[in-house]
Amino acid sequence: MGPTEHRAARVALRELPDPPRDCPEAPVPLTDETVSARRDAVLAAMARRGLDALVVYADLEHGGNFEYLVGFLPRFEEALLVLHADGSAHLVLGNENLNKADKARIAAEPVHAPHFSLPNQPMETARPFRDILSQTGVAGRRVGVAGWKLFTSRVEDNARLFDVPAYIYQALVDLCGEGRVVSATELLIGRDGVRRTCNANEVAHYEFGAALASDCVLDAMDALAPGVSEMEVADRLVRRGQPQSVVTICAFGPRFVKANMYPTAKRLEVGESVSLTVGYRGGLSSRAGYAVRTAEELPEGRGDYVEALAAPYFSALVSWLEGVRVGMTGGELWRLVEDALPRARFGWTLCPGHLTAEEEWLCSPVYEGSTEPLESGMLFQTDVIPSLPGYAGVSAESTCALADARLRDELASRYPELWERVARRRAYVEGQLGIDLSPDVLPLCGTLAYLRPYLLSRRALAVVRP
Repeated sequence: MGPTEHRAARVALRELPDPPRDCPEAPVPLTDETVSARRDAVLAAMARRGLDALVVYADLEHGGNFEYLVGFLPRFEEALLVLHADGSAHLVLGNENLNKADKARIAAEPVHAPHFSLPNQPMETARPFRDILSQTGVAGRRVGVAGWKLFTSRVEDNARLFDVPAYIYQALVDLCGEGRVVSATELLIGRDGVRRTCNANEVAHYEFGAALASDCVLDAMDALAPGVSEMEVADRLVRRGQPQSVVTICAFGPRFVKANMYPTAKRLEVGESVSLTVGYRGGLSSRAGYAVRTAEELPEGRGDYVEALAAPYFSALVSWLEGVRVGMTGGELWRLVEDALPRARFGWTLCPGHLTAEEEWLCSPVYEGSTEPLESGMLFQTDVIPSLPGYAGVSAESTCALADARLRDELASRYPELWERVARRRAYVEGQLGIDLSPDVLPLCGTLAYLRPYLLSRRALAVVRP
């Protein structure tokens, strides 16, 4: 018996009580002190890079770096934050966001750029965009540009790759000179990026979205029954008017039929595959499996689904949670997953675990050969995606935080209700699922490691054999 088979043999299916449904009533607000600390951290990173100014781009889909300091997204428009080394700032905003400038979490002078507005809205300005941008004081300065994508190419000069619209980049080059405009997204999400770790206030703030996604997915799993429609189950995934960080998934059987990515009126049949996913700011939960009660209802030739795929996957998830700790490298965590679930056999290709924040996928220190340290305050998605030909997927992705003793003590002191929830969640994972969590792992939701491979049965949950 090889190491993968040995680990999978430790997995059993048992009847268990439900995990905690415990999303708090409202998110903990980010304090002024936290926002000030964020600003100071960005300014320090700029100083280390020798930048006179940082230009942060945003649109609705790519606004996390902007929102990190400003506090809001520009909704359906584009926007720029221009932060100078002396701490002064400008907000370049379109027609319908200009009135938000005085609502920003940091002080910033507004600059109206109608070019950022919706098509055919009034663009009545006698000044070209370059002249509008010059009002921010960037002319002649050494400027870093932060979009949203962290370029890590091994064959290109990543400092010369920009993910902002060409007209913005060209205006900056015209004002500053091409050699004085550099890519700087790594200041925010690169190896030493300031957004990669959270303080106690931020952990408490993001817990709301992680727990909400978890509660929603658990309710959606419980709503699965023969004859129910995708849209009926999807109603359980969207809640409290909160914006989602990913496209909500509720799919029965083959996906992306005629390019559709959204829930339909299709009704669930026994034996079909099921995919459920919802993400909010702070965390995502995802589950995948078969709509069956027992192995006998699985599709022909797939009766060994648990032994062939679900059990090895759960074993890898257990290895992740029992092995992860503050101070290890991302490469070490990658190796834990590779040893438990070899890529050559199980076909996973993406990072087995990544950071999260406003964005579902912020960045990841977990990749082959990574020497990036895992730090206290990192928020992780337990995102391992195996692919075994002929079988439907399996997933039990949820959110946790890494916290050293100092951060754990601060959370317990400042946010006792959160700390009680964390304690109950740890008790479930350890006492019911049999997983010996690393002390550094704080479950930010009730369904961490909760796997129901037979999705129509609440009596067949994956646990570690004693």
